[in-house]
Amino acid sequence: MRIWFDLSNSPHVNLFYLLIKKMEELGHEIVITSRPLANTIALLEQKKLSHSVIGIHYGKNIFKKIFGFPIRIVQLYFYLKNKKIDLAVSQSSFHSPIVAKLLHIPSIYTNDNEHALGNIPAFYFATKILIPENLSISKVAKFGVAYSKIIQYPGIKEGIFLWYKADEILKLRANSISNKQYIYFRPEPQTAQYYHGKQNFIDALLSSLQYKYPIIILPRDENQIMHYSQKKFNLLNVAKKPLSFDEIAANCSLFIGAGGSMTREFAMLGIPTISIYNDKLLDVDKYLVAEKLMIHAPDISLKTIESQLLNTSKPVLNPLLIEKGKLAFNLFVREILSFDPQQIIYSTAKLL
Repeated sequence: MRIWFDLSNSPHVNLFYLLIKKMEELGHEIVITSRPLANTIALLEQKKLSHSVIGIHYGKNIFKKIFGFPIRIVQLYFYLKNKKIDLAVSQSSFHSPIVAKLLHIPSIYTNDNEHALGNIPAFYFATKILIPENLSISKVAKFGVAYSKIIQYPGIKEGIFLWYKADEILKLRANSISNKQYIYFRPEPQTAQYYHGKQNFIDALLSSLQYKYPIIILPRDENQIMHYSQKKFNLLNVAKKPLSFDEIAANCSLFIGAGGSMTREFAMLGIPTISIYNDKLLDVDKYLVAEKLMIHAPDISLKTIESQLLNTSKPVLNPLLIEKGKLAFNLFVREILSFDPQQIIYSTAKLL
């Protein structure tokens, strides 16, 4: 098959990297399109994934988003129409299922964010919808989507690729010789349609913390790079380009996230994690909080940070989530291959 992946946001790169490599190993051709949003392009280059940039991101303004939505659909259609694509696969790419319908090909669409309005057309046009087990099917079906095309996968989205790296990351952390406690901070998704929370709301805390701990800022875009490069943040280490996931995981004593995916990644690895997401929590985040894998503290304080730093010695993996991640990965592979006209049989033994 020739499989099209639309990787239109930063989290999609890590999520699909292992799946893309598995499909290539099984003899399938991969076509990747991307969009210049957050760290997407830099991460694709870091992973050495060949891709074509199609369209632009239209920012936070809802009217610009509505205006730009059909434009990228048309751009993707004309780019792909002669490429003989057999299947479209995407996470949170609201464009992908619609373009697939125009190309008369099936699509697999997955999302774990019940607050994203772009899900409405994506759910409607997708051939199959994959959602995490902690997201209720009824929240998807309420958009008029047939129950028959919705499949729940085990665990959380981040487990689909972290199950494969978990042991390696624990070894990297065990071999770390630094005595310093490094705090990594990921700012809020300021341009996302679904985010209605505060912006730059822990500036005062970061400004005071920088004199006590080494803090690494993981900005999403140039605007956040500029913001945290101000003189009042002169001791903060602002990553001008995306750091490798392994580098962060090996050195991170505490992860503070004002967003979603990256926060869940470190929580799943057993690294002390504080979500300061300043809006309605997703169901998947509520699950991680309930499992005590992270805490939610939108009104974060120095006391909260220092209490979490006491737990940095030995990250403890949640073996159930790791196993569910492997099961979810295999489920994705089977669902992709179910569209293969040659009916290739996939054996999970290849990964065990």
